Amino acid sequence: MLIKNSPYPMLLRTERKSSGRNNIGTITVRHRGCGHKRLYRTIDFYRNKDYILGKVEKNEYDPNRSANIVLVLYADGERRYIIAPNRLPIGSVIVSGRSVPSQIGNSLSVGLIYSGTNVHCIELVPANGAKLSRAAGSYATIISNASHYTQVRLMSGEVRLINKECRATVGIVGNIKHSLSRLDKAGKRRWLGIRPTVRGVAMNPIDHPHGGGEGKTTSGRHPVSPWGTPTKGFKTRNNKQSDSYIINKRR
Repeated sequence: MLIKNSPYPMLLRTERKSSGRNNIGTITVRHRGCGHKRLYRTIDFYRNKDYILGKVEKNEYDPNRSANIVLVLYADGERRYIIAPNRLPIGSVIVSGRSVPSQIGNSLSVGLIYSGTNVHCIELVPANGAKLSRAAGSYATIISNASHYTQVRLMSGEVRLINKECRATVGIVGNIKHSLSRLDKAGKRRWLGIRPTVRGVAMNPIDHPHGGGEGKTTSGRHPVSPWGTPTKGFKTRNNKQSDSYIINKRR
């Protein structure tokens, strides 16, 4: 049963909205603002309570992410939130550690997980917290283990090397039907803090290179961004710093 209210108060904190502005008030991310008020749930992405058994108390909705979360009560009395794996029922017992059993919800080193196993919440640097496969329905597959690195295939098709000491959680992230949901009306986007996107040709020439003109007119130039960067086929991304760890690029 998914609970949408009464979160655990000790793991809540307020989060000030920036509305896409930086520290001096300049808009750095367009089309952001408003949105429903929400409290941030502190998630345990480190899973560093080694070899302490934890019992899943309840499955909760998290307004800050697409995945659901579960509240875990550990044997020492501490409670923590983790990303909810798929098919992890309430009352299940989970544990984390370098060499714990490879069962759904357990967190262990990727170098000790069998090939073909689906995992999520994968670290890129040991003891630095999960960074990969955290969204609803996402997962990665262990391909093979070598001396120092493990080959992992992500959902994008990218195959990359992960340090064998990095941890991952066994299973697939829950709420797998999230990708089928639709934003049926403009109001739902406003609830999420997404403001309308205005076309460049509908603006004034001071606001966009496509703006201006009498009546409905084309821009008369190749499509560009508000700052003049071509938007069709012009490469703007730098090489990834982790290219040396990528074996096959994403599709």
